[in-house]
Formats: sequence, C-alpha cells, structure tokens
Amino acid sequence: METITGLPFMFLILCLVTREFLLNSDAQLTNCMDSDREALVDFKNGLHDPENRLSSWKGSNCCQWWGISCETTSGAVIAVDLHNPYPNNYDESTGTSGFWNLSGEIRPSLTKLKFLRLLDLSFNTFDGNTIPQFFGSLKNLQYLNLSNSGFRGPIPDSFGILQQNLTHLKLNDNALNGTLPESLGQLSELSTFDVSSNKLTGVVTEAHFLKLKKLSYLDLSSNSFKLNVNSNWVPPFQISSLSMRACHLGPSFPAWLKSQKQVMSLDFSNASLSGSIPNWFWEFSYPLLRLNLSFNQLAGQLPSRLEFSALGFPSQVIHLTGAVVDFSSNNFSGSIPKPRGINILDLSKNKLSGNIPNNISQSLVFLSIAYNQINGEIPASICNIGPYLKAIDLSNNNLTGSIPSSIGNCSDLSVLDISNNNLSGTIPTFLGQLGGLQTLHLHGNKLYGRLPSSFQNLSSLETPNLGNNRLSGVIPPWIGKGFERLRILSLRSNSFSGELPALLSNLSSLQILDLAENQLVGSIPPSFGHFKGMHMSQAQMINHYLLYRPSRSGIYILGGGNYEIVGSYYESFVVNMKGQPLRYTKTLSLVTALDLSGNNLSGDLPIEITNLLGLLVLDLSSNQITGHIPESISKLKELLSLDLSSNRFSGAIPQSLGSLSSLGYLNLSNNELSGPIPDKDQMLTFNASSFAGNVGLCGRQLAVKCPGDDKNGKPDKGRTAPKDAGNGDSFINKWFYLSIGLGFAAGILVPYLIMTMRKSWSIAYFDVVDKVVDRILYLWLKYRTTK
Repeated sequence: METITGLPFMFLILCLVTREFLLNSDAQLTNCMDSDREALVDFKNGLHDPENRLSSWKGSNCCQWWGISCETTSGAVIAVDLHNPYPNNYDESTGTSGFWNLSGEIRPSLTKLKFLRLLDLSFNTFDGNTIPQFFGSLKNLQYLNLSNSGFRGPIPDSFGILQQNLTHLKLNDNALNGTLPESLGQLSELSTFDVSSNKLTGVVTEAHFLKLKKLSYLDLSSNSFKLNVNSNWVPPFQISSLSMRACHLGPSFPAWLKSQKQVMSLDFSNASLSGSIPNWFWEFSYPLLRLNLSFNQLAGQLPSRLEFSALGFPSQVIHLTGAVVDFSSNNFSGSIPKPRGINILDLSKNKLSGNIPNNISQSLVFLSIAYNQINGEIPASICNIGPYLKAIDLSNNNLTGSIPSSIGNCSDLSVLDISNNNLSGTIPTFLGQLGGLQTLHLHGNKLYGRLPSSFQNLSSLETPNLGNNRLSGVIPPWIGKGFERLRILSLRSNSFSGELPALLSNLSSLQILDLAENQLVGSIPPSFGHFKGMHMSQAQMINHYLLYRPSRSGIYILGGGNYEIVGSYYESFVVNMKGQPLRYTKTLSLVTALDLSGNNLSGDLPIEITNLLGLLVLDLSSNQITGHIPESISKLKELLSLDLSSNRFSGAIPQSLGSLSSLGYLNLSNNELSGPIPDKDQMLTFNASSFAGNVGLCGRQLAVKCPGDDKNGKPDKGRTAPKDAGNGDSFINKWFYLSIGLGFAAGILVPYLIMTMRKSWSIAYFDVVDKVVDRILYLWLKYRTTK
C-alpha cells in the first residue's frame, strides 16, 4: 500500500478493530490450558530470538505471555501476535534495531492451538521458509498476517480448508512464487486478501473468486498475473478497495468493473490497458477517494470536470481528505479537466493541450501537468483559491508570459517546477516569500535579469536549477550563507559574470555545482576544495530518492516497493558526464559533480580541489586555466569523468593519473601538455582523442614516438612502460581485445537475430536488458569502491 488517504486509513482502523475484537485483554486473568502452553513452548524453541522478545514466555499461565491472548472462560489461546512492532526502524541508535526480528523454524506444534483465531508474524525475517501446509489445520483461524517476513515458495492449497472462518489473509511483500491456488475461491468469509509484491505468476480466473461474496479489499499488485475472465462476468463481491497494479488486465478497460458500486480505491496502473475509458465509468457515482490509471496506453479525452461522489462515506472520512487521482503516462488528449474535491492530481506525460483552467487549484495539494502540450499563460488564480498547494509541476510544456505574482500566496509550497517552457521576464522577488520551498526549477526558459536578493529567505531550498536562461550579473556571495540544506546548485548556460564567490564553499551539503557556460573570470578559489558534500566516498553515502511528498491533515504518504508513489515529486538532474548529458533520478543522491566549463577562468588549478575525494565528475574544460595538472589528482579515486580540455595546462601528464581505475572518460585535448603519455594501467584505455591538440605529447596513444624510443616504439629504460619481451604477448593482447569485441557483438546480435523471429520475445528481451542496465548503474555507483 503506497498511499494512505481516507479509505486505506479507514481499512487500517477496521483491521485494528478486528484485532482488538479477537484479542480480549480480560483473558490475562485466566489460566491457560496446559496443552496450549506446551505447544507454545515447542513453537518458541524453533525460533531465533536475538533480542529476547519472548522473555516473558515462562511460568504456567501463558495467557500472561507477551503477544498471547486467551478466551476468558476456557483459557484457550485464541491469538498469537508476534509482529515486529518496529518494522521501519532497523537503526540501533533508536533502541529499536532490526534485532526485534524473529526468525527460525515455524513448528507444527501451532496446530495444537485448536481455538486459535489470530496469527500475526508480520515484519519478521523467516527468510527461506515456506508457508507451512499445516496452517490449513487451524480450523478456527480468522486472521492470518504473514506479510513482510521473507517467506518463499508457493501459497499452500490447504488455505482453502479455512473456508468457514478466515476473514483476513495478508501475504504481501514476501518472495512467494508459483500460481494462485483456485482453492482460495472457496473462502466464503474472506473480506481482506493481499498478496501484492511477490513473485507470483499465472492466470487468474473466475474460479479464484467463486465464493468470495464478502470480499471488500483485494490487492494482487506487483506480481505477474494475467486476468482472464468472461466479458460478461459479474463478480460475486462488492469491492471497496481494488488494486491490480502491474497485472495484465488489458487491452480493453475491464467491463466487469461496471457491476461494482462501492469502489473507494482503484489501482489499475501499469495494467496493459489501451483504448478509451468507457462513458459508463464517468457516469457512475463511485465514492472514489483514490484512482490510479497511470502507465497504460489509455487514450481519448477526459471529462471537462473531474468530480467524485462522497455518498456513502463515513463522516470521519469525508472531512479528512479529497481524492487522489493519477492519470499520468498515458495518451490522453484534449483539454485539462477542472478538478473538484481532489487533493492530488497527476496528468503528466500525456498529450493534453489548451490553457490551464482558471481556479484549477481549489482543494489541490499536488498538481502535475508536466510533459504535455499546454500553452498560454500560467493563470493568475493559480494560488488564489487553493493556498494549500505543496507541489506545482508545469514543466515541459509551451507556457508563455511571466511568472504570476499569485504564486507568492502558495505559502505551503515545497516544489515549484516550471522548467522547459517559454516563460519570460525577470525572476519575481515574491518567490522569496515561499520559506518552505525545497526544490525550485526555472531552467530552460527565457528569464533575464539578476537573482533577487529575496532568495536569501529560502532557507529550506535544496535543489535550485536556474540554468539555460538569460540571467546576468554577478553570482551573489550571499548564496554561500544560510543554505545548509542545498544539495544542487545549477546556474549553467546564462550570462553571469565576475569572479567565483569563495563563500560558496560554505554550502556544506552541496553535491553538485554547475556553473558552466557563463562569463565568469578570475581563478578558482582554493576554498572550492572544502565542499563537505563532495568529500564523502561512495561507500559512505546512502542512496535514497530525492522526492517531496505533500502532507496535509488526513494525507499520509508511505514509501515502499519499487514503484512510484502517487502524489510525489521525484527530483532529477542532468549531469554532463563522459562528454554527454545524462539524467539521474534514482541514483541522484549518489552523484557528486563540479562543472565550471565554458567560462573565462584563469590561473592555476588549486591543489585543494584534489581533496574532494567523493567527486565523480570534474569538468573544467574551455577555460584559460594554466599551470601543471597536480600529481595529487590521483586522490580522486571515485572519478568517472575528467575533462580538462581546451585550457592552457602545461608540463607532463601525471603518472599517477593511471591509478584512477574508475575513470571512464578522460579529455586532456587542446592544451600545452608535453612529454610522454603514461602508458600503463587506466591510461591504456584512452585513445588519441583524449590527448589531441597537445603538440608536445608523445606516446603509443598518439602513435608519436618519444625521444629515446627504439624503432618499434619501445620506450627506453628511463621511461615507465609495460615491458614487451618479444615473446608474442602483444600479439596475444591484440587477440584478447579482438575476442572481447567479437564476444560483445555475438552477445548482442545473436539474441537479436533470434528475437526478430517473434516480436513478443524481442520486446521481453530488451525490457530485461533495460532493467539490468539500470541495476548495474546503481550498483556501480554504490559499490565500486569495494572492488
């Protein structure tokens, strides 16, 4: 479950009420049955309990043991609740470390608890364990929660035996595989069923729901299910919360949903749906609080007004929150609908056009219409009626005009992204009123003038990107004061002049500084070697999404899983690395970069720069920097990309440069360097283009002999180079590299030729390649220091 709004909050309350109903505190005054106590002792002996959570499991009265509840009259054990009470704290400094987890073997002695109604082992670490078949022998079991506990293997068929009593079955967030047993369709009392985020596969048919007349909460998300039901199928249940994210439901919109009258939460995202949404869907008065149809191929126009009925809601839910609606990443066209009673609205990555409606915000907390074809001006009413907006993303459209002053009324705003439009004018001073602003993206417009001094009030700012505009003036020194949380600062591709402010080094959290392509002069301050955020090695850094989640009374956003969280803004940034722009999102918090290229900087490169031990990208190209490349540059062990081209560096290339084993891109071209190019280690991986335009350089990379080389280009004893004993090693090396090339070609072309025989195979193949590359990138950034 990724978002808790009014509906899931209500289900959470219902679950807690159910648990309390099944757990009777008065039972602690009753003595437990001897057979139950013996069964619990044997069950405990199979568990690994490092934190001694079960220390109270001693003495004759097991009704007083931690996690145990008994029936008041007979003393029979009716509940075993051993869920981890601290599932989101595996940090020892909090006193609630991961040692709270239970693990080990689940022994069949549990079956001797003949009157057991509730069993909760969630948020523990039973890694490698399969769910025991003998759970089907617990005939009185009503509530079973094994979620988030590392269980593997198939779902037992024996669960179908529990058809007379089982009401809650939660198996989500494990590593279960196999298919969904049809016997589950016999659980006539089941109201809550959750198997989301597992590795289950196969076809789900009408038989799986045959007798589930009381089902109100169903989550099959994040598995590999394919739903195959008759086009005229009418489900036996009336569902309230339905999630089939990442299941195959398409291609057409499910007609059986028409029979459901009480849907409060619906998630059909990434479900292979295409075509238009049928009219009956908009005509029904669904009491929806949450609707997610993102990442499909749905097309057609949305209704002019988006409004969902509140009929049938408990009063305590209605006043808490409006609806959450996500139609992003589809093919919807036409104009933007006007929302009513909606808190979170995501229409990004569609084909919508026209103007932004007046008074669109109203009750909105989050609004995204990014990556569409919207034109016209940003309406002056953007924040007049809805002052509760936390995030506005209007980026990558065709908006014109200036930034309206009413945005200054959005006092709660955390995210403002209006980048990549055609906005003009100066940056308004009223943006300085947004004291809670964390991310500010104005890049890719036609804004001009100076940075307003009111920006000094934005103490919460983390990721300002003002690049690719027409801004001018000096970079104000006050940027180096009062921005303790600043992670990224980009002013690239503007017309800033003057010298680099030495005070910028006070930005202790800064990981990316991009001032490229301006008109900056003077030398690089030695203090630029003191950016603390660039000192940490990758092994010391922790990767986490840079995202911002709207929060308002009654709205709670929970993380989890590998899917996007509805109503969250994910920070991304383009870094010029290895000679090309690369966009980072998932691993952005691991990226460190210093880009001062394309200016008129002069003087020597301060040796202090080599103290930035965590730096991945250093680009000082296209300046007038002089002097030697410092030998201590070898301290930058994390460097992936180094560009010092088109400067006036002189002297020899440091031999130590070859020790940078992570360096994948090197450009020293068009300088005044001289002497032999180091011909060992990492330096052998770069070709002539890395060293061109240095008339004094020589070496095998340039095919230019150095003084003292013999007629075969072999260096004399006074030069450091790999020895060639004349025994054919160089010939073998050539065949080694040739074999790599042939192997790479075969590895790509052979599967391609095979896949061209069937389109479905090729799609699956390249989808896997894409995911593997993304994973390799993450692991490379995070763990390469351990090699």
